Amino acid sequence: MQFKKPTFWDYKKISFWSILLFPFSILYLGIIWIIRVPAIFKKYKKPSIPIICVGNIYLGGTGKTPLVKEIFNITKSLGKNPAFIKKYHAYLSDEIKMLKDKGKTYTNHKRYESLLLSISNNHNVAILDDGFQDFSIRPDFSILCFNSKQMIGNGLLIPSGPLRESLTAILRADCIIINGHKNLEFEKKLFKAVRNKKLHIFYSKYKIKNIEKFKNKEITAFAGIGNPSNFFDLLRENKLNIKETYSFPDHHDYSEKDFEKIIKDKSNKIITTEKDYYRMNESQKQSCDYVEVDLQIENKDKFKDIIKSYL
Repeated sequence: MQFKKPTFWDYKKISFWSILLFPFSILYLGIIWIIRVPAIFKKYKKPSIPIICVGNIYLGGTGKTPLVKEIFNITKSLGKNPAFIKKYHAYLSDEIKMLKDKGKTYTNHKRYESLLLSISNNHNVAILDDGFQDFSIRPDFSILCFNSKQMIGNGLLIPSGPLRESLTAILRADCIIINGHKNLEFEKKLFKAVRNKKLHIFYSKYKIKNIEKFKNKEITAFAGIGNPSNFFDLLRENKLNIKETYSFPDHHDYSEKDFEKIIKDKSNKIITTEKDYYRMNESQKQSCDYVEVDLQIENKDKFKDIIKSYL
């Protein structure tokens, strides 16, 4: 599923398009409740191992996958045998391949089946990538991801805005991780939405691991992710010489025509995200390089202690 986010989703003020689409947001909310209500009255499935769930309520581009990889490393350092759990969708093949390269990954149309398989293979921690809206499973520890640039956009539900759920969904979370700069006003908004419920809030940032490969070069950058502008900003913040940028829909499958446009200036170094790189064929990969990033969590020791307490 390729998806390009409408620009009006992140306007500070409600736009004409948001108002026009608002009835469909009401319909969307109704569908969500139709899905959720049966789950409320059913008994949650709770496997015998700790479950750490990483998700979002802002649609795409909040850094879930880098975070689950960091949590995998943390749980490994605590002597555990973790596994990634991700619901299977064909359009998510890039993310699934990335996870499989980092650790044991189980995918199925039903997350619970993947959980059972991981247990049978002696894994003792399950890390759910994008499982916050799965009401059939009760996690031990739930984390919601936000980006300090987009935050909650215009604050409206799909399709009037970028939210999969309203802010009150934070009541189901134990921890918030905001990728980017500290934003006390946004923190206040989060606490107000959940009536000052106690929440652990951490900030994270990306560090480019292979930056030396790109220094002192003229660069063409392209990305087909939730928020391509965040990737381009990261490159500029690291003083890289960006000459051209190309944005594509999230999970975009690159054609030869796309690459003809991207590499028109053959003197430039062509770079993209790791996630995009996993979607390319071998010929396309030879034309470009990708940026490797580490997710750095502020107060990581405290975050690690919290995870340890849930294990």
